[in-house]
Amino acid sequence: MRTVSKGRLIDALLLLMTIIWGTNFPIVKSALRELEPQAFNSVRMIVASVAFLVVIVAVRAFARRSARAESSTVSGVLSIFHTPARVTPREWLGLAGLGVVGHALYQFFFIGGLARTSVANSSLMLAVTPVLIALASALLGHERVSRSHWIGAAVSLFGIYLVVGSGFALDGASLTGDLMMVGAVCCWAAYTLGSRPLMTRHSPVAVSGLSMALGTAMYVPLVWPKMRAVDWLSVSSWTMFLIVYSALFALCVAYTIWYVGVRQIGSARTAAYSNFIPLIAMVSAVIVLHEPIGLRKIIGAAAVLAGVALTRRTRA
Repeated sequence: MRTVSKGRLIDALLLLMTIIWGTNFPIVKSALRELEPQAFNSVRMIVASVAFLVVIVAVRAFARRSARAESSTVSGVLSIFHTPARVTPREWLGLAGLGVVGHALYQFFFIGGLARTSVANSSLMLAVTPVLIALASALLGHERVSRSHWIGAAVSLFGIYLVVGSGFALDGASLTGDLMMVGAVCCWAAYTLGSRPLMTRHSPVAVSGLSMALGTAMYVPLVWPKMRAVDWLSVSSWTMFLIVYSALFALCVAYTIWYVGVRQIGSARTAAYSNFIPLIAMVSAVIVLHEPIGLRKIIGAAAVLAGVALTRRTRA
């Protein structure tokens, strides 16, 4: 019973993650109407890094105080936020590498690509992530990827094509953005797989937060001229709210859930849930932009759900 309930909890958390990331598309698009993409992203990453570091310090202090009275339930929850192991010099290098690939480069490519191409193109590019991670996991020997997983991935990709495929267009205006999104997908796959050794000794919050802080320290100098060019006093309070909201939820909460999933059910099965993101983005577009949903999109959504169900049934 505990295993079943734990599996359902992971499912619920990963679905929450897809909702956060799916709705983040219109949030970012709205903020980019007023801000230059890299300037927006730099402030967002700074806010997220500060929030992560505050949580890490606070949880470490709490863990020391409650060490004697710690129950198994508290210990299980606390392991998401804190582990007593010290970070070795070699692990600091690993965290710095994750910071470069998974935060500095990924965010540079993602926000730049999203600003230059359509949501349909972005969704299709990101839909390749689960297949790329599953293939890399199998080649590296991290996970045994079963036949049902590959079938599920193929069904999900077909469903995503039905949902957004008709809106996919490759032309000169969006080619740069499309290529940047491909770079973002490759960075995210490397980031996910590269976290596995660190995750055996450290908590998801520690790995996410420390790597993000290191990545932000590298990213901000790279885009500093764009930050200086913005008249921040004239930026509306609504756009500033969107920056903070996206930082706390899309970067802090969703990143932590992603790593919890990687640690509990593996990289390949966690990545399968990202197939929901284009569906959430589509629903968000319906609510915000009043875009219609036809039979093609309904069938595509059903195919995505079926494909993720197949991958979720795969046992590690």
